[in-house]
Amino acid sequence: MISPASTPSVSVSQLQRQVRAQQEEIARLHRLMEKKEAQWEAAKQSLFEQLKLAIEGRFGPSTEKYRVEQGDLLINEAEVAVDEEEASAQDDTADAPADPHQPAKRRTRGGRVALPPELPRVEVIHELPEDARHCHHDGTELKEIGKEISEELHVVPARIEVIRHVRIKYGCPDCEEGVQIAPASAKLLPKSNASPTLLAYVATAKYQDALPLYRQSQIFARHGIEIPRNTLARWMVQVGERLMPLVEALRQHLLQAPLIHMDETTLQVNAEADRPASSTSYMWLQRGGPPGQQVVLFDYDASRAGRVPVRLLGNYAGRLVTDGYEGYAEVVRKNGITHAGCWAHARRKFVEAQKVQPKGKTGKADWALNQIRKLYAVETQAKARENA
Repeated sequence: MISPASTPSVSVSQLQRQVRAQQEEIARLHRLMEKKEAQWEAAKQSLFEQLKLAIEGRFGPSTEKYRVEQGDLLINEAEVAVDEEEASAQDDTADAPADPHQPAKRRTRGGRVALPPELPRVEVIHELPEDARHCHHDGTELKEIGKEISEELHVVPARIEVIRHVRIKYGCPDCEEGVQIAPASAKLLPKSNASPTLLAYVATAKYQDALPLYRQSQIFARHGIEIPRNTLARWMVQVGERLMPLVEALRQHLLQAPLIHMDETTLQVNAEADRPASSTSYMWLQRGGPPGQQVVLFDYDASRAGRVPVRLLGNYAGRLVTDGYEGYAEVVRKNGITHAGCWAHARRKFVEAQKVQPKGKTGKADWALNQIRKLYAVETQAKARENA
């Protein structure tokens, strides 16, 4: 049996301090748990948003297309377009007011577009035969009292022809000396039989209309002229070399603009020295200049490094609009350029944030998109006044 004298004495104040210390420790642990739970909830929400955004990107509709993929070259393009128009017309019908006495707002779709008045007109006169120009009742000769005119759009298919340059020679009939001949006309490719018009036609079809050279070769063959693909390719390379002075003149015009847009996009080059075919290269784009005199330049480079915009912009010190890529920082810092961000790229992030919002709820992304929409409306009004 333990005697009372051997029991350690603990004061009330000490017990109170111990209780407070334990309460503080419990409170600290509660706060730590709440913090951890908040972190777990934020991580879960972030993962949920990433998953939802990934599903949207994989299966959702894309509203931003910068290039036409091979899959978009549909064989049944006409049928698809007609189906889309009919579906849109059905949507308009579904939006009709419930009150049958209230007139529905009609929206015109399709219809015949007025033909541009500047297009040349070829008149085809349709006359009555002689025996039909008399009245059926009394035989009186009919008089012209008016005309009914209808127009249809007509296209003249491409026609291949050969231009023969005939240079007349002159000489003295007495001494047979001093033969004179008219000088030959200048040619873009002196050793080629392709006219400048043909070269421009091939270049436009390939680089503007995305028509490959092998298909153009097939089209020429249907017209009765064999132009191999490698010949067309050689022409394009030679034309590019001959047009370099023009490119440099356009570059100088571009660098005088107060504002330049610049971007880079990936490009794969299958045959390049000291680089595998799977390597990623880049096409650098620049655009600038006053309305009606804008220049768009394409420059190829195997690198995406900051040295490329330094080389392309030279001593330019105006305003530069780009996306958020850090590769432009060097030229901005070196030249003292005013660096502006691209609204299209900024808007894209708010669109992604809007997609992961709970259904039926609005948030900060909606507010931001509405503000950007107002800016675009001001820009549209400015363009309308500029074109007025």
